[in-house]
Amino acid sequence: MRYLPLQDGDRAAMLARIGAGSIDDLFVDVPEAARFEGPIADLPMHAPEMAVERQLAGLARRNLAAGEAPFFLGAGAYRHHIPASVDHLIQRGEFLTSYTPYQPEIAQGTLQALFEFQTQVARLLGCDVANASMYDGSTACWEAIGMARRITRRGKAILSGGLHPHYVSVCKTMARFTGDQLATGVPRLDGTAEQEIARLIAAIDGETSCVVVQNPDILGRVADLSELAEACHAKGALLVAVVTEPVSLGLIRSHGEMGADIVAGEGQSIGVGLNFGGPYVGLFATRERYVRQMPGRLAGETVDAAGKRGFVLTLSTREQHIRREKATSNICTNSGLCALAFSIHLTLLGEAGLRRLASLNHARTVTAAERLAALPDVERVADPFFNEFTLRLPKPSRPIVRAMAARGVLGGVSLGRLYPGQSALETGLVVAVTETVSDEDIAALADALGEALS
Repeated sequence: MRYLPLQDGDRAAMLARIGAGSIDDLFVDVPEAARFEGPIADLPMHAPEMAVERQLAGLARRNLAAGEAPFFLGAGAYRHHIPASVDHLIQRGEFLTSYTPYQPEIAQGTLQALFEFQTQVARLLGCDVANASMYDGSTACWEAIGMARRITRRGKAILSGGLHPHYVSVCKTMARFTGDQLATGVPRLDGTAEQEIARLIAAIDGETSCVVVQNPDILGRVADLSELAEACHAKGALLVAVVTEPVSLGLIRSHGEMGADIVAGEGQSIGVGLNFGGPYVGLFATRERYVRQMPGRLAGETVDAAGKRGFVLTLSTREQHIRREKATSNICTNSGLCALAFSIHLTLLGEAGLRRLASLNHARTVTAAERLAALPDVERVADPFFNEFTLRLPKPSRPIVRAMAARGVLGGVSLGRLYPGQSALETGLVVAVTETVSDEDIAALADALGEALS
């Protein structure tokens, strides 16, 4: 056994060496009431490695994988084509060096890659400066709220109803320990992005540290954030913009251009596969005047003693460093490998390639939206959109999603699953379309949805 190498004779020799009569003697200080009598219920006994592999392979065959079926899932994690060159390049030794680049003299490749990543993210999000990545979009969103509290010295954050509910959940968890007050909401199938922005503007007061808004939002709606940014600044608050689909920035104006003070988001769409939910890469950018309050790391360019170009960690205010009481975050690392994949994929695309990719996504989404909205009693409610839109079905969407999966189509994300207990949302179905979707896939989705509804 690879992971259980000791035999009975080995255990007997170890017990004899320390003077214990049995393994149970090692746990005499554990109260009887806290001990199990016999094996743990419902867990199988250990088995040989080949038997375990066969059993796990059987379980895996029960899954319907993203690449094996028409795939229309989104809501924060998107299936895009990633060139094979990305996987090859991230394994090159000059980039894949030390885990943490504390010693710049032996980590120049890693530091330069992070520097280029920061430059790309800052330009993509329309901000002055970006950090060297964060864990994922949800934790980056929370860090933006914490940063806004430090800047404004206020403790109330207003979260848009269109913010991903998982991001809201992370923020609520963290706010329990910081005392931040979070004003949250849920999306409305009968509402527009403009109505939600008007609601947020009306809620801003003198205690507000920031307003957090996702664009495109959880329903896929795209909005102009300029008016909201002006309203935030008039009240001394910051605008935090969240993006979960960075490919959208190949078509729509960047959040920084629209006035956002902090932009946080998820970079998974570029260079990083679905990976069963992770690891992903958090994006974080802000205005230069706030750089000292930015969490995470900042890789900078400098020159060495001989005047040659080099790279170092310029800012790294983390809790395990000196002056840790001044730390802006307790995040101890960055998603370096995923950030490298993001940077390589975006480099291969270039600006023109990203714009073409975004246009292709939108065009295929329009085709799918028109096809599905033509089905009886199906209504499209998210407008305008990028590559994701929401349908209102004539019945709850969760069983419809399961019925489509039984027909071999992964047909979208049910709002009833994202918002349990919200009856007004249980008929909502969020459908995502990327460049990986073919005309045949769209036809299969329309057929499967029509059959499931009937």
